[in-house]
Amino acid sequence: MIRKRSITVAAFVWTVVLACKAAALDVIVISDLNGSYGSVKYDARIEKAIKRIIEIDPDLVISTGDMVAGQRIPNLSDKQVREMWKAFHKAVSDPLEAAGIPFAVTPGNHDASAYRGFERERKIYAEEWGPRKPDVDFLMSDDYPFFYAFEMQGVTFASLDATTLGPLSGDQQDELEQLGANGDPIVTFSHLPLWPFAIQREREIIGDPTLEKIYLQSGVVLHLSGHHHAFYPGWKDGVAYVSQACLGGGPRRLIGDRARSPHSFTHVTFQPNGEFGIAVYRGPAFERSVDFKSLPKEIKSPNAVLKRLDLVK
Repeated sequence: MIRKRSITVAAFVWTVVLACKAAALDVIVISDLNGSYGSVKYDARIEKAIKRIIEIDPDLVISTGDMVAGQRIPNLSDKQVREMWKAFHKAVSDPLEAAGIPFAVTPGNHDASAYRGFERERKIYAEEWGPRKPDVDFLMSDDYPFFYAFEMQGVTFASLDATTLGPLSGDQQDELEQLGANGDPIVTFSHLPLWPFAIQREREIIGDPTLEKIYLQSGVVLHLSGHHHAFYPGWKDGVAYVSQACLGGGPRRLIGDRARSPHSFTHVTFQPNGEFGIAVYRGPAFERSVDFKSLPKEIKSPNAVLKRLDLVK
C-alpha cells in the first residue's frame, strides 16, 4: 500500500540573496568536486563556492560524493590518498566545521569504490570520516560513513552506499524500509542516481525498480544524487529526483540538451508548511539562479521518464 505523503513539492528559484533564514530547514548540496586522478589541488571555484555557502549559513551541507580523485589503476599509494583527503578537508571540510555547519557525506566511486581492488581506498575513506561525524541526531550509524541516517527538524536523511552499478549492496534496502516506519518524510542521498540524467552516463545508475517501490512505500520524497555532473530537478510518481552539477572537472550535458550544465550547487529549503523548494546557484559567483525553464521539460530514457519539477501539478 502506498502511503500518503506528509510533504508536498514546490519548485522555485530565488533571484535575490536571502538576508536571513525564512524557512524551517536549509540544506545545501555539493557534488563531484574532484579534478584529475590523484590531484591534491582544487579549482579556485571550490573556495568561492564554500565561501558563498558559508554566507548563506545553511543548517546542513550534503556531499553526494567524488570529493577526491581515487579509483585509478595502478592504485594510488596510501600516502597519495591521504594527501588528497588532506587537501579536501583544507578546502571544504575545515571551513564548514569552523563555520559550525554540519557536513554529511556519502561515498563516490572516486572516494571509496566498492569494486574489487579499491579496498584500501574504502578503508581510508572510513578512517578519514570516522572522526568527522556531523553533529546531528543519528537514527542509524553503525555503518557510517557509508549507509547511515539522521533526523533534522522532522525530516529523515539517509546516505546510501552506491558506488557500483546496479542494486544497492547489503541490507540497505531493509534498513531504509525500517526508517519509513516512523512516518517522517525521507530524503535519500547517494553518488549514483536511481535513474539516468546525463549523456554517456545512461547506464551508470542504480536502476532498481525494487528500490523505487521501497521509496513509494517508505515515504521517500527526495533523492539527491551526483556522478552525472549535470543539474536536473526531476519528478516521477511522487518522488523528486535531483541530479547535482559538478563543482570540479567535467561538466556534462543532460539527455536531450545541447549545453553543458554549469558548475553549481543546489539549495533545498524545507518550509514549515510542509513544502520544499529547490534552487541552484551557478558559478563563478554562485549568486545567480539557474532558470528551470532553460532545462529540458523531461528526461527520457529506457529506464524512466523524469518530468521537470516545476511542471508537476
